[in-house]
Amino acid sequence: MKRAVVAAVFGVSAVASAPAAAASAGLTAASAGLTAGPATAAGERVVLVGIPGLMWSDVTPADTPNLWRLAGDSAVGSLSVRAVRKDTCPYDAWLTVSAGVRSAVGGACGMAPTPKADGEGAVIPEFSWLWEVREQREAGTLGQALHAAGRTTMAVGPGAALALADREGRVDVYAPSPAEVAQWTRGDVVAVEIPDLVAPYVSGDRLTDVPERLPADARRAAARAADAKLGAFLPRLGSATVLVAGLSDHGSVPHLRTAMLHGPGSDTGSDPGSDPGSDPGGGPARTLGARSTHRDNMIILPDITATILARTGVAAPPAVVGVPVETHATDANLDERVTALRTADVAGQTIRDTTGVFFTTLAVLQVVFYVTAFLLLRRRDKLPAVRAAAVALAAIPVSTYLVNLTPWARTAQPAVMLFTSIAAIAVALTVAALAGPWRRGVLGPLTVIAAVTAAVLLGDLLTGTPLQLNSLMGYTGVVGARYYGLGNIPFALLATAVLLVTTAAADRLVRAGRKTVAVALVAALGAFAMLLDGWPGVGSDFGGVIAFVPGIAVTALIVAGKRVSIVKLGAFCAAGGVLVMAIAYLDYLRPPASQTHLGRFVGQVADGTFLPVISRKLGAMLSTLLSPNLMPVVITAFAFLVFALLRPGAASAGVLPIAFERAPMLRAGLLGALVSGLVGMLVNDSGAAVLSMALALAVPLVLSAGIRALQHGEPVLPAGSPGPAASPAAA
Repeated sequence: MKRAVVAAVFGVSAVASAPAAAASAGLTAASAGLTAGPATAAGERVVLVGIPGLMWSDVTPADTPNLWRLAGDSAVGSLSVRAVRKDTCPYDAWLTVSAGVRSAVGGACGMAPTPKADGEGAVIPEFSWLWEVREQREAGTLGQALHAAGRTTMAVGPGAALALADREGRVDVYAPSPAEVAQWTRGDVVAVEIPDLVAPYVSGDRLTDVPERLPADARRAAARAADAKLGAFLPRLGSATVLVAGLSDHGSVPHLRTAMLHGPGSDTGSDPGSDPGSDPGGGPARTLGARSTHRDNMIILPDITATILARTGVAAPPAVVGVPVETHATDANLDERVTALRTADVAGQTIRDTTGVFFTTLAVLQVVFYVTAFLLLRRRDKLPAVRAAAVALAAIPVSTYLVNLTPWARTAQPAVMLFTSIAAIAVALTVAALAGPWRRGVLGPLTVIAAVTAAVLLGDLLTGTPLQLNSLMGYTGVVGARYYGLGNIPFALLATAVLLVTTAAADRLVRAGRKTVAVALVAALGAFAMLLDGWPGVGSDFGGVIAFVPGIAVTALIVAGKRVSIVKLGAFCAAGGVLVMAIAYLDYLRPPASQTHLGRFVGQVADGTFLPVISRKLGAMLSTLLSPNLMPVVITAFAFLVFALLRPGAASAGVLPIAFERAPMLRAGLLGALVSGLVGMLVNDSGAAVLSMALALAVPLVLSAGIRALQHGEPVLPAGSPGPAASPAAA
């Protein structure tokens, strides 16, 4: 009944997506690896070894020989442990595995509670209390599903017991530590906690609030102790599938953690405890990824839950948001794979640590630019410098993505190299925009910077977004807010760039008497970019589609010479909402393991649990309105723009009116971009970041076009004079 109601609301037929759903279902079954597991009648026997705090920088041949050997026989990847808080304590991490969805306990957060013995098993005390915690309503999902399917659970350590406990807080077999386990084959699913790496960072009931409290030697000693415990029982696991996970953070700074999968489809069929130097089975080396991240070498905590269920042949309950992990063949040897994973953590850490500095610097540059432009635009000898500064400022955003084509994260000083490389790329783009054959046209440099920005972001979407990952204007697995697709800031830049490029092309068409072609061009290119933005698995951007539609429509109407009213604008926004929900519904019709967050949101609408999601995003959006890094850009750019239009002589020596006179369609692109930015601010949780980035790209480029128009010979207006009269002058 619920599906029928949702279908009626969204107006999309299930038949349209049936072939894709069938193909996806086949892929899901194959990736689960169920055909290769021999341990139980219905699936494999699975052992989860949780070593909270373990990073790839801890894993070396000298200090952790057992982990290193296991890594050589396993598929390896990064684990993003982000749960609810900015850093994830062991309690939250084990609870997330239990629930299959990001979870957190209230108050202090450190180690998991000690269970009480109950025969051979144990019971988590006051387990039902977890259901009352605001961020946790699914505790026991994993254990309950395993028990319902007749699987026996065995937990070693308090955290492991929390992960495998059913809805009553019970596990079938329990031991406090690996040393106290006499027989490792008593459970179909076994979870083991090795707390040596994280225990020194827990004081009382709370994870330490310092980034790193152990000296390097002490941390290596803790890693050796954890490795020794693993090595003591690893040979006794037989042919079980072994999943090793770093599970949680070890201090106040989040990191990417270690993830390994040894078992069918991971690389070898050898026993996990085979001797060092033994034949690894002859299979190719593999990396470990998941469709939750759309990365070949990164998974998230809820994927562990889904993987355990899939490997044991148990259907995942609807509450589980993770997907079974997948392995991918690679030509890289173990050293190369581990180096790449360590570099990924360095890149994520560098971006996390420098994002605030970057946006503060960008805000300062924007404010200084507008103030300087206000003072210098009436001085003809200063116009080239102001124009160059405007183009350079607009070149910075795309440079933050292009820098990921360089090996900055592998250098000795990654932060220094990151900023230096961004500056160098921005300068190179500025020179190209101002020195090429297009430099003489009013819209030449604007078109170059906007086209490069649009091409880079569209190309990034079509290739799996390698440039947005670990970029200052993108996202990181360390922070864990997004792992793939088009982020909110990249959306603002893409929408602005596409609309400016299309109107630059439309301007020539309109002046050549081909207005219909110009309108079609704006609509077609805008629609192409919008569909990539919103399509599941490509852009997967919900709010972006809602904001893109009115921006495209406003631009097309103005190019067509039509009036835009508030009623029309509202209708365009509603159309964007209907369109994105139709896309999301198509995603919802796919198997749960193949859905993105778009499809899951439709499911939340269907079962009435969507309000917390909207509330959380609304709160995040409102909080950005007070951002010291974002609002100065919005306020200054808007003030300059409005003042320049109302008082062109006083604010900008008539620069903007001259730009619109020489390139009449430029006004359509600017207004369309501002509409998309404003709507995007209201419907995305990044809020002011969307509008600020739209302004940061659009206003300097439009200003540079106006300056070029002045340099073509138009008189500089005295302060207080009206703008120039409309003229059909060609650009």
